Amino acid sequence: MEERIQNEFDQAKQIVFLTGAGVSTASGIPDFRSANGLYTQNKNAEYYLSHAYFASDPEGFYNFCKQNLYFPDAQPNVIHQKQAALTNENRGAVITQNIDNLYEEAQTANLVDFHGNLFNVYCTKCGKTVDWHEYLISRIHQNCGGALRPDVVLYDEGIKQDSISRAVNYLAGADLVVIVGTSMRVYPFAGLLDYRNPQSKVIAINQEQLQLPIQFEMVQQDAVQFFTELSV
Repeated sequence: MEERIQNEFDQAKQIVFLTGAGVSTASGIPDFRSANGLYTQNKNAEYYLSHAYFASDPEGFYNFCKQNLYFPDAQPNVIHQKQAALTNENRGAVITQNIDNLYEEAQTANLVDFHGNLFNVYCTKCGKTVDWHEYLISRIHQNCGGALRPDVVLYDEGIKQDSISRAVNYLAGADLVVIVGTSMRVYPFAGLLDYRNPQSKVIAINQEQLQLPIQFEMVQQDAVQFFTELSV
């Protein structure tokens, strides 16, 4: 860890972490878009995770989600833990594309699940929330017979307005923005950078060089190593 980079973290009053699937790979959850990722291995994956597919083939949607998205034994890693520690000091916020619940497991404060959370399940008929354990047993709500689904943003669905508003507010108040585990190529998430405080410094931590339309500092390093060395 460069002393200069450590100082950036030490001196920042409000840090916003913009994170993606690369944060959770060290916890054993596959990256969707890597060489061995779900989207690379299955060319129809985006359709299988669309509202159109959920509506047309709820059983197929359910089986695909259950087999490919749920990793209930996964545990937060050092990246989640260090970021959570900063949020609990009220010095940071996390805006994540991840839907795997690991930031919740790490007791993260000031968290925006931009794409929702697989472990929040509700009934599309009566609107009641249901424990995710029940969902993994049956996709039908035992109380009313309605179809259950995870509260995640499917393809051809919009981001919740509350998630957008909270994310924009956090970015507007940040003096340091840290990108971790995401290529920042998926919109509308990538567009959040447009709402950052113009005076904020932007650092990207990734093993591969990122191409961003803004001025930023690239730290080409494994994020697990980076956060292991980072003092918080």
